[in-house]
Amino acid sequence: MTATLLKEASPPPVTMADRRRRARRRGRIVALAFVFPALLLLGALVVYPVLFSVGRSFFDASGTRFVGGDNYTEMFRDPATLKAVRNTAIWVVVAPTLLTGLGLVLAVLVEKVRWATAFKLLLFMPMAVSFLAAGIIFRLAYDEDPDKGVLNAAVVSVHDAFTGTSSYPTARARDGQGLTKGADGSYRTTATASPGHTVDLGLVGVLPKDLAQGARPAYAAAGQKAAADELRGVVYLDFTRGGGGEQGKVDRQESGLPEMKVEAVRDGETVASTTTAADGSFRFQDLGSGSYSVRLPASNFAPPYQGVSWLGPALVTPAIIGAYLWIWTGFAMVLIGAGLAALPRDALEAARMDGANEWQIFRRITVPLLAPVLTVVFVTLVINVMKVFDLVYIIAPGPVQEDATVLATQMWLVSFGGGNNQGLGSALGVLLLLLVIPAMVFNVRRFRGSQR
Repeated sequence: MTATLLKEASPPPVTMADRRRRARRRGRIVALAFVFPALLLLGALVVYPVLFSVGRSFFDASGTRFVGGDNYTEMFRDPATLKAVRNTAIWVVVAPTLLTGLGLVLAVLVEKVRWATAFKLLLFMPMAVSFLAAGIIFRLAYDEDPDKGVLNAAVVSVHDAFTGTSSYPTARARDGQGLTKGADGSYRTTATASPGHTVDLGLVGVLPKDLAQGARPAYAAAGQKAAADELRGVVYLDFTRGGGGEQGKVDRQESGLPEMKVEAVRDGETVASTTTAADGSFRFQDLGSGSYSVRLPASNFAPPYQGVSWLGPALVTPAIIGAYLWIWTGFAMVLIGAGLAALPRDALEAARMDGANEWQIFRRITVPLLAPVLTVVFVTLVINVMKVFDLVYIIAPGPVQEDATVLATQMWLVSFGGGNNQGLGSALGVLLLLLVIPAMVFNVRRFRGSQR
């Protein structure tokens, strides 16, 4: 009987299933111990701010009065917010499309370059530059002053090479010295002249830097007599350095104004045109008898071409997108290049053997096979451009900040940049989150599908 009681009191034997359950339980506890710090950080840095922003969006600017959906209603009534939504839509459509296309083209071309690794490194290097530094670089590059902005310096150089520049943008005539200014900015003699006469045209206000290096004194040219069939004259700087001289007369030290366009006008029509020499002299030969007016066209006095207003209201968004392309093109090229390297080469070689050219192979084989990679790159860039803030805030000058604003910058401006309405700013943050979530879900599903 005692043996029977001891047998009944002994613990049941541990089975293999019990050991497995205990091992799984210990594994879960260990996994939870490792994951808990990450979950804690995720909750503190992501989940809590999201929940707080959602709740804050239902309160007024002070955060004390519940306003319900008024912030969301006000958000879509505000012209600045509507412009931010429009600009964000432009970013989402243009930037990822251009980046994916550029990345695809460059990835295909790099395969045919001998120094492919160096070329990839060169294109990928902008990714190492912070958005703050890139914004400062492009803010300087887009500067409207050609002496500061490299892009406008190049544009002005090309423009001046083909069309030339005005010679004397600051020159003007003194009142009562025989020249009158037209509505178009040109100057014309008040009195007419006939062949055989000489006309002296004095100007002032010419900056030393605008005076040609080869300019010579105009005194000798002013003293020459005109032939019977020609009309002569001189265009000179009616100013003597150090003082002295007589207004309206060519003094010995006064310089001629070379490369000045001069026209002979009769009955409102230009009958002859010439350009002044180094001493400012000009002459019209073989003119018919009669009276003529001498005109200095407005092109001589036009302001110099200053280039393109890259950061003006019309071009500020495309200009910032250009800076974004410079940074992210290498990223798209490297990802697409990795997908291109994994393509089955037998399909490409079979197409070449069948007589397909490179364009047909690219369009009918390479692009379809790369479609999953291209989709992932495109959606990743869509998520990224929805959150763009640094470049817009740094590159866009204050006067055009509203023209370039996107949802992220508008959220900051409304909340902290002077608006001090964190209720409306939180509503903008929730809107941005709702726009990003579908793209994130799509990308996660694509990644899971590729792993299977």
